[in-house]
Amino acid sequence: MSVNNIVSFIHEYLFPARCAICHTMLLDGTESGCGLCADCAPLFTVPDYKRCALCGRRINTYHEQCKECRNGETRHSFDKVICLYPYTGLYRQLLSAYKFKMMKQLGNFLTEKIVEAFSLFSEPLDNFFLVPVPPRHGKMKSCGWDQVEFMACRLESMRLSSKSALLPVKRCLKRLPSPEQKQLNMKQRKVNITGHIICTKEAPRQVIVFDDVYTTGSTMDACAAALKTGGAKRVYGICLFHTELK
Repeated sequence: MSVNNIVSFIHEYLFPARCAICHTMLLDGTESGCGLCADCAPLFTVPDYKRCALCGRRINTYHEQCKECRNGETRHSFDKVICLYPYTGLYRQLLSAYKFKMMKQLGNFLTEKIVEAFSLFSEPLDNFFLVPVPPRHGKMKSCGWDQVEFMACRLESMRLSSKSALLPVKRCLKRLPSPEQKQLNMKQRKVNITGHIICTKEAPRQVIVFDDVYTTGSTMDACAAALKTGGAKRVYGICLFHTELK
């Protein structure tokens, strides 16, 4: 056993992981590996509700698109996005534990949910590539990690270990310096990110961009615009969480 493994074993023995939701100790290897106990993990089954055919957020209407997308109030460069969970209640608690409390084992669980989301596109995705939304300028240096990049690495390792048909990951986007999106209002977000994400190499023809939260869609839109400038013909998106439509 390596020194790192010994240190990890001692740390887990002295400071056992706790469930991100109910905070019970996770003594089972499978539970500690995903950050959720056996009772809480099923709470995050991907909801089977109606989603906007364009932005992917939950809708309660007979229309195929939400009001904003249907009326053209917001135009997007992407072709379609799937959002999994509303950013409320337990779902918000889950992301907070992962993103802000750095419970990185939850990244394993959330990565599995990204893979589950492939089926929601209802079409073969054999020739698509996965592209992570790039971190804001300086984030890796100041925070030491990026929650989306962590999932990108996890997706790569899953593909290698299982030798399955999981989609390949390609990092071809870069974010230029700009104020943090979360510090701005909705109108400012749309202006702030425009032109601040660029494609650094030739983009695959068919792409699925993935991110953690869809708020205004500005970041996803900027990524799609950059990818299409770089050669992509179709750009889909997957976001784990979305803010609710008003």
